[in-house]
Amino acid sequence: MKTTLLALIVLIGSQALAQNHDEAFRAGDPAKSAQVYPNPATDYLTLKFEFPIAKTVKLEFHSIIGTTLELEHEVIDDFEIKVKVKDLSTGYYLIGVHDAPSGSRAMHKFLKR
Repeated sequence: MKTTLLALIVLIGSQALAQNHDEAFRAGDPAKSAQVYPNPATDYLTLKFEFPIAKTVKLEFHSIIGTTLELEHEVIDDFEIKVKVKDLSTGYYLIGVHDAPSGSRAMHKFLKR
């Protein structure tokens, strides 16, 4: 009886997890949908989103060792942001993207040449 009950609980739990995963997959993940190009970048970097979140996302810029950076960026339209990287030293950097309405977060890495 205990084994049957345990198996039923595991089955129900795994179906619920699969359903949540499928719903999240269909809805997409706005912050992770960003395409970052050109990579490597020299003067400007573009973030292009699959969802119209460019005007509402919060961006954080970091060096590869975690130092927070202030970079000029411009929202081009609902789907695109342009970031000025011209003054950065050569190396790897991270962009943190946070979309508050969906709770979506992502980190994207790029190389400044």
